[in-house]
Amino acid sequence: MAGSVAMAQGATIPQGTANQGTTSSQGTTSSQGTAPQATGPAGPAGTAGLRTVGVEEEFLLVDPDTGQGVPAVDRVFEHVPDDLRGQVQHEFQTSQIEIGSPPGLELGALRHSLGLLRAGLADAAEAAGVRLLAVGAGLVDGPVPPVVDNPRFHRMVEQFGPLVDGPGNNGMHVHVGIPDPETGVQVLNHLRPWLPILHAVTTNSPFQNGQDTGYASWRSMLWERWPSVAPTPWLESHAHYQWLVDQLVATGMLLDEGMVYWYARLSAHYPTVEIRIGDVCPSLDDTILVAGLVRALVGTALTDVEQGREPVRIDHHLLTAAHWRAAHDGLDGLAVDPVRGGTMPAWQLLDRLVEKVTPELERHGDLPEISDLLDRLRKDGTGATRQRAAYARRGELSDVVADLARQTRGDDSQQ
Repeated sequence: MAGSVAMAQGATIPQGTANQGTTSSQGTTSSQGTAPQATGPAGPAGTAGLRTVGVEEEFLLVDPDTGQGVPAVDRVFEHVPDDLRGQVQHEFQTSQIEIGSPPGLELGALRHSLGLLRAGLADAAEAAGVRLLAVGAGLVDGPVPPVVDNPRFHRMVEQFGPLVDGPGNNGMHVHVGIPDPETGVQVLNHLRPWLPILHAVTTNSPFQNGQDTGYASWRSMLWERWPSVAPTPWLESHAHYQWLVDQLVATGMLLDEGMVYWYARLSAHYPTVEIRIGDVCPSLDDTILVAGLVRALVGTALTDVEQGREPVRIDHHLLTAAHWRAAHDGLDGLAVDPVRGGTMPAWQLLDRLVEKVTPELERHGDLPEISDLLDRLRKDGTGATRQRAAYARRGELSDVVADLARQTRGDDSQQ
């Protein structure tokens, strides 16, 4: 099993720490285990305790006239500039394509890297006769594009059946550096209560088959068909983490560690925690906002771990309800308060999160930019809200496709 420590199977959960090993490079990673490599000497903790951050984004390739998903990934790859190819890869279906940024300490560098990749892919898609969309799920009905010709993907189809009956589900994954896996597991426990509100921030897929689903993130509902998609379980130790993964592989629910689709997990290949809660964001501004908040939340969790503060132990079903509510309402409605129970306005819970992580935002020098991006999000709404606004102008999904294409390229992002 790639990237894991082999552990004996047994009826009891082992306690303590497994052999951690060492990793000499750091980067972002996908479920296929490929990733751009970091340049420079910064380790997982970066410089002076600052945390590195990297982002993966998945995109949909669509017909520019109909908005249907198109199996065009190989054609698009022919037009990707040589200097970007190392950070671009196939995803699950032939109507998808993925990018991964190098990890770094500065949000400005992350914006620059992702901006070059988005613009380069948008140009390559147009040269191939299609459009690149940063959208969580397909907007209109059409033939289901085939799976990429990859042995692992074929095994997934054989094992789990036709779980994907559309053009592809596109997410965003944020990697933040950690000192070691044992600490990383403790960080995962601290993150659990706060991931649903970040899930709400990323909502960007209200339409399917030409209709408004009533959800801000219909992708979240489709994604949950995979049996391992769930809130991260409460974890006693890194040994417990590895034991649980090995048990799930043994049951057949996972093919390998790459299929751990919890909303936050340890990277199987790099010294990072990977937060994988939501839809791909429509614009660079949205992506940078989420990346900055995630890094600050991980940094806050690390401080809590270092100072011996215990994480809040949230019931699994309450977390499931909180993520469902986030997918349904986005930021336009209610959120589940995972600590106190009940519901509250989603923006009120997001403000509480921002207050919690403000010291980390200040330490990384991110507070001014994140504050500006939050003001913009409050004014314009999430990707789902903006899609609905575009549709409301004329009742035409072509307007939604055009607006998403513009945002994906970065034409309306802050420079």
